[in-house]
Amino acid sequence: MTQQPARRELSLNLFIHPAGHHEAAWRHPDTQPERIFTADFYTELARKAEAATFDAVFFADGPVLHDGVEFNSVGRLEPILTLASIAAATERIGLIATASTTFYDPYNLARLFSTLDHLSDGRAGWNIVTTASEDAARNFGLDSHPDHVERYARAAEFVEVATRLWDSWEDDAVLIDRVAGRYADPAKIHDVAFRGEHLRVEGAFNAARSPQGHPVLVQAGASNEGRAFASRYAEAIFTAHQRLSDAQAFYADIKAGAEALGRSRDAVKILPGISPFIGATEAGAQALEREFNELTVPEYGLRQLEKLTGVRLDHAALDAPVPPELFADAGDVTDNSRSRLQVVAGIVEREQPTVRGLLHRLAGARGHRVVAGTPEQIADTIEEWFTHGAADGFNVMPPHLPGGLDDFADHVVPILRARGLFRTEYEGTTLRDHFGLRRPASRYTPTAPVAEPGGADEESHTDEVSDVVGHEEARSDVPAVA
Repeated sequence: MTQQPARRELSLNLFIHPAGHHEAAWRHPDTQPERIFTADFYTELARKAEAATFDAVFFADGPVLHDGVEFNSVGRLEPILTLASIAAATERIGLIATASTTFYDPYNLARLFSTLDHLSDGRAGWNIVTTASEDAARNFGLDSHPDHVERYARAAEFVEVATRLWDSWEDDAVLIDRVAGRYADPAKIHDVAFRGEHLRVEGAFNAARSPQGHPVLVQAGASNEGRAFASRYAEAIFTAHQRLSDAQAFYADIKAGAEALGRSRDAVKILPGISPFIGATEAGAQALEREFNELTVPEYGLRQLEKLTGVRLDHAALDAPVPPELFADAGDVTDNSRSRLQVVAGIVEREQPTVRGLLHRLAGARGHRVVAGTPEQIADTIEEWFTHGAADGFNVMPPHLPGGLDDFADHVVPILRARGLFRTEYEGTTLRDHFGLRRPASRYTPTAPVAEPGGADEESHTDEVSDVVGHEEARSDVPAVA
């Protein structure tokens, strides 16, 4: 009998941004900014997402206090520790944190994510960033921020070292042979012995291989370098697109790149961001969006626009049209080095907004797609992108928390389930199970196939590593997601 192919199923992550993804969320009476430094706020959100069978919760991060604290709740907790707290309060939902290859040491970071994977029974994911913030360097005793090439070269070595560390213990290295008095087989524990241009790590890892083999590798760069890294290493990609056609082109490019490297198209999940304002009617949803936009502080929005794109508009009248020539150097689709600038330039070209209108367009999700409509309309958008080669799922970015999550979980998720697009219950226990990703074989397994997803076979794991790696969105107040 011919085996039927597995039914394709949406992935949904809850992207947690303190009071919500709209920049004025903290000012709205339905949000709770006074709770953003408390454990129970995040465990409550994670439990709600788990009750709705989301794949994961995700925290962006950057080692710097972002500009604009006077006007927005930009402070945040360290994400890995926060996820450890969430792990203790949940059972199934995945746990994804951003961490920088520029300002961490690979041995320490590998331990943190390995520990999270062990303590959560296999639910950890690492969003790999290089940190684009110039301000971050001064927090680590540096006179200047490492340049783009240097950060990428270090990041490539970093990912290589981390995966070597996680593979250091073979899966059957732990014996627990009480009779013979042998806890582990040292022949199955390997030194990393890595010497690169930027990193040197000699010894073995100090923990057994974690439940997922290694945490899921997530990436958020849309530049040409980021796409090359994603095609080789990433198992999930967070990205931003305004139009279906742009998302389709990105999706096709990444999938083709993965196939060219001998990986399956299904080895990497592409997850654009979507920030939904949900109402009983379309007019009601649009009124809710306007309500939040009216709470924005233009001074803050102008600062964020400059960080996001490098374009200054503080000299322009708020109700005057945006001068399109200011975005003339965004480049074409073959040059993705300034991908978020291109997103904003596209909005300016298509919609010809006023300065205030552009600030409102970006206030909702910093260039990610904002949709205002009924639950059915939100589900329609998700289904269209999912079934037309633009997405394997979405990072759900509620404009306000906790209410925006409640609206999505209570009203959109049931529609997606009724259409057969989303699970009604978890079928597995790990983040890899939820994403439909296989557990990578250790490079030391004698008969191991190519370790897909996440890289190449043992022979290709040399010190001559790729010089590309995913990075966070440049010039953004949330530097972890594209």
